[in-house]
Amino acid sequence: MIKEMTVTELKKRIDQGNKPFLLDVREDNEVAAASLDFDMHIPLGDLTDDYTEIDKDAEIVIYCRSGGRSRRACEFLSDRGYTNLTNLKGGIHAWSDEIDPSLPKP
Repeated sequence: MIKEMTVTELKKRIDQGNKPFLLDVREDNEVAAASLDFDMHIPLGDLTDDYTEIDKDAEIVIYCRSGGRSRRACEFLSDRGYTNLTNLKGGIHAWSDEIDPSLPKP
């Protein structure tokens, strides 16, 4: 079972100084158009080759445009022994809708 976090919950954590490791799995052009303050960017298609760069012990919140690719990334990493994974519900679109309307929705 993949845990989920809302953008409101993530914003509260960041504001409290308790920011988890943020992994953006969107494509390069999406990141160029709009992004959060992520710790690492690995497009979902590259995750199979690059996932070992991610700290297995970190609390990881994964996001994409709306939550589908990040859920698949959570499942992929979970199958490889990562245990502290959370999918950001609604992705960057939810962040734009609920937290920062000035953030474009590519």
